[in-house]
Amino acid sequence: MVRTPDLPTPHCYVHSNEELAALMRRIAREPLVAMDTEAASFHRFVDRIYLIQLSSARETAIIDPLTVTDVSGLGVLLADPAVEVVFHDADYDLRILDRDYGFHARRLFDTRIAAHLLGEPAVGLAALVEKYVGVTLDKKYQRADWSRRPLPPEMLEYAATDTRYLLALRERLRAVLETRGRLSWAEEEFERLEGVRWTPAETNGSVYLRMKGARALSRRGLAVLRELLPWRDAVAAELDRACFRVISNEALLALSAEPPRSSDELAKIRGLSPRLVTERGASLLAVIERGLSVAEKDLPRFPRSERHFADPAFDQAVERLKRERNEMAERLSLDPGALCPKGTLEAVARARPKTSAALGQIHELRKWQVELLGAGFLKALEI
Repeated sequence: MVRTPDLPTPHCYVHSNEELAALMRRIAREPLVAMDTEAASFHRFVDRIYLIQLSSARETAIIDPLTVTDVSGLGVLLADPAVEVVFHDADYDLRILDRDYGFHARRLFDTRIAAHLLGEPAVGLAALVEKYVGVTLDKKYQRADWSRRPLPPEMLEYAATDTRYLLALRERLRAVLETRGRLSWAEEEFERLEGVRWTPAETNGSVYLRMKGARALSRRGLAVLRELLPWRDAVAAELDRACFRVISNEALLALSAEPPRSSDELAKIRGLSPRLVTERGASLLAVIERGLSVAEKDLPRFPRSERHFADPAFDQAVERLKRERNEMAERLSLDPGALCPKGTLEAVARARPKTSAALGQIHELRKWQVELLGAGFLKALEI
């Protein structure tokens, strides 16, 4: 039986290669560890991992990748099939571990996914730890700036709690999954997580067209917005500050809808700080002027939307599949979306499978979903 801590484990702050190497030697034979990361996309333009938390049954470590220059041992640990690594909501952690270090997971347990499959109404870490471990977590540093140094003791203690109770939580959730016959469902979901990779954001010139609220602008307003976005990115990069902390999207839209032509007009725009107007007002007005001077024939426009022709047979098939899914979800006391999301229902309706083997070829469907829902789905598609 895997040993999990009954009492809070102490934490240590790891800020050198030698300290990390010693930590890795101490946990070398641990079959189970918990991991978490802290980034700073809410505060910084250049996002990166600023802390890595690691807990075994005996200790919790907070690793500082700003001073630890060789974290390759963590990659070895994550890729070791003999070690189960526990995360809560692993998707983003796995993506940034891939982005920053090229680390990939081999054997995982995700407490958030486990909770979803058990029909838990609240799947946040604090709610689950309180329910299953009996500990109340303070989440006041959830959006803290983890890039700051030195980190105060209370922030380090907060970071430690993100992994300190994960092993105990994993043990309790796993036991309930096993009792309800859902452990194999979870294991299939965890296996799929192993393939998660970082996907770079689009950087083409049409990003401004996807900003919420842009469709309300005139074509001239769109031309101004097209100039403003790269200007904001450049300023944010210079300051290493999150873009919305330089100018919010709402302020950009206001500047585009009614472009100011003077410093006085600029100062009246809600959401622009006086300091920004003072220090960068001239540059900002020049950028706005570029958008205003675009020739009429060159003004941007939204591309024509693809025409989607109504397909009553497809829509009816999705509705029949949804009824089957909803009935099963009710019997299992599960959220219907957790049992089988709408996108998967649509994939099944498009494929129109006639056999269980054909169902198994649909990428979006899990094996456990085929076992649970397959017969009902095939029956629903016979009509």
